[in-house]
Amino acid sequence: MIYTVTFNPALDYLMRIQSFVPGKTNRADAEELQVGGKGINVSLVLRQLGVESVALGFLAGYTGELLRQWVESLGVQTGFVTLPAGMTRVNVKLKNGVETEINGRGPDIPPAALEALFAKLDGLTEGDTLVLAGSIPATLPPDVYERALARLEGKGVRYVVDATGPLLENVLPFRPFLIKPNHHELGELAGKELDPGDTAALVSAAQALQKKGARNVLVSLAGDGALLVAEDGQVLAQAAAHGTLRNSVGAGDSMVAGFLAGYARGGCAEALRLGTAAGGATAFSPRLATKEEIETVYRQITETKG
Repeated sequence: MIYTVTFNPALDYLMRIQSFVPGKTNRADAEELQVGGKGINVSLVLRQLGVESVALGFLAGYTGELLRQWVESLGVQTGFVTLPAGMTRVNVKLKNGVETEINGRGPDIPPAALEALFAKLDGLTEGDTLVLAGSIPATLPPDVYERALARLEGKGVRYVVDATGPLLENVLPFRPFLIKPNHHELGELAGKELDPGDTAALVSAAQALQKKGARNVLVSLAGDGALLVAEDGQVLAQAAAHGTLRNSVGAGDSMVAGFLAGYARGGCAEALRLGTAAGGATAFSPRLATKEEIETVYRQITETKG
């Protein structure tokens, strides 16, 4: 089973407006409410791809209960820890040519709630996959990723980590099965700016992370596709699909979901193809991609050499 953890989930309130004037009353042309959080996104796209998972994390208040009901209505199992106070955050995303975000703070997470989540993770067994994705709220200790993986050492659980900076770098000694930086994040870890077209430099930086413990390094390159530096030494590249960018939110999470689903059915090459297709399909959609949208993009990239 795949388990995804979202430490700070949210409801995303999207508002589209022709023009925005600060200090005045502005009226939206369209609005939409979506569930948010990187781990939750992974679970939702896995569901579209026919792969079961369990979404874990923390929820609070009536917004948290709405999020739980929503995710379950989409066919994803949940095992969230309910917090004693506060409310799951609401992020406001204002789109008027550019996107402006106001992200909620989220509820406080007391030590007892963190231990309750860790107790759920203790139930993972050999062959399970744990996905840790996204940032952590200020009320959690900065080493929470490391503490989660330390509890699972020696149990045969695969780790997938999609995070940035120290959150990612500090878990490399636990030998995560997959990490997914984009080329900007890979450059930050390498201490230099990386050009998405410089394959040699990207491979070198990914291999440096492998020496620190990462097994498979999947580098998303936006319009340049994706690059996989696999644990068996393979270096695989996949050209991006062609389409109109409509949405950047969730594209990376979709790539992680596609990679996991593809790896299960065909190893590294299939994982890279399906991951790139899922990420592209979400980028071309106003929300997380559906099965049909992913299949359409998959057909396109498999018919295109690259």
